[in-house]
Amino acid sequence: MNRRFLFWIMFVAVNGGFLFGLNMAGISGAVEMIKGEFTLSDSGLGTVAALLTIGCLIGALFTGNFTEKYGRKNVMITTAVLYIISAIGCALAGSSAVLIIFRLLSGLAVGATSVVGPMYISEISPAQNRGKLVSMNQFAITFGILVAYITDYLLIGLGDNSWRFMLAVPAIFGMAYLIFLLTSLPESPRWLLSKNRREEAVGVMNRIGGQKLIDDELPEMEKILLIEKGKEKIHFGEIFKGKTGKIVLIGTLVAAFQQITGINAVIMFAPEIFQSAGSAKVDSMMLSVIVGLVNFFMTIVALWLVDKKGRKTLLLWGAAGMIISLAYLCFEFAKAAQNGVGVLIALLVYISFFAASFAPVMWVIISEIYPNRIKGVAMSFSTAVSWLCVFLAVYFAPVIQGTLGLSYLFGIFGAFSILAFVFVKIWIPETKGKTLEEIEKQLGLKE
Repeated sequence: MNRRFLFWIMFVAVNGGFLFGLNMAGISGAVEMIKGEFTLSDSGLGTVAALLTIGCLIGALFTGNFTEKYGRKNVMITTAVLYIISAIGCALAGSSAVLIIFRLLSGLAVGATSVVGPMYISEISPAQNRGKLVSMNQFAITFGILVAYITDYLLIGLGDNSWRFMLAVPAIFGMAYLIFLLTSLPESPRWLLSKNRREEAVGVMNRIGGQKLIDDELPEMEKILLIEKGKEKIHFGEIFKGKTGKIVLIGTLVAAFQQITGINAVIMFAPEIFQSAGSAKVDSMMLSVIVGLVNFFMTIVALWLVDKKGRKTLLLWGAAGMIISLAYLCFEFAKAAQNGVGVLIALLVYISFFAASFAPVMWVIISEIYPNRIKGVAMSFSTAVSWLCVFLAVYFAPVIQGTLGLSYLFGIFGAFSILAFVFVKIWIPETKGKTLEEIEKQLGLKE
């Protein structure tokens, strides 16, 4: 096994996930300055922040087809170019309309990355390392969020135009990502085989794991591709019918609950929340860095626990912790003056329970409960619904905050967390330690 080459490929690939997190959270420190620069209403601010997620939805829906037609690597190169252009465009925007256009472009890159990143890593990884290596994408996303908070904190003192520097940061990392992709990233062996480029596929596998990897995995890979070519292409409407439709409904609701419990609104508007609780602008950015750190480290905890404690157990504990912390935040912001320390602790508890449960476990659940034949189409649909819920949460968060107050906002997220707990308790099966065939039988999809 050529570990050095494999780890380098992983490093290059997860740069997409890193840019994903950087773009999602990078606007957090710039929100108030953008609002003032373009004299935006709460609704206008919500549009600027949330348009990225509409781009994500579109990118996620169409990327699957592009990866099959043009290859994983070419799609990743396209996303790198989009990250660079959108970051520069956002930084130089002279109006809110221009800013919205480039935020939408950034969203296309993030949405495409959310599909092609894990897909490429899973296809390039040797079987015995696949779970660990695919999980690195989640690390990269949370690390990107953390770096976004840190850079925003460091740039906050540059004056009224510091928001432009904050939004330009992804362009720097995007250029490095593009150079890495063009100079040292091989194409996915599976895609090369599917395009009858066997010699190139064997060459890539040889560089990663030598003859042993070729002997162990190439025959099975070719066999599966042959079976897939012989099957009829699945029609989109089929995933909503019968028992399959029930499973897709369960998976899609898990994806929806991951987002309508408020995580991206909290991540994106964390500095604003701290300022509402009485923190100064710079202090609020420092507190946001702490939020990013907790989010990052609790994701590591989740990856350690998911195969030990089980998927359903983590989701139930996560929902319970989120309900308690959101209830406290609802109570705190209902008062005339807030306890700043209490708000910080409650937000950190909320982030901790989310990061150790719904953040990674949702992806594990939908990858396990969807049968292979519908997995690609069903996961694209569930991912698109997840991004739609991100848009709704991020768009309406500043509107609800501005009209009703943060107490109502946290109350709404708390109510969705209660629904999530009940849903998981009744409908989600425990899939820990079971083969995919056993899970299909458990769900009534296989006799």
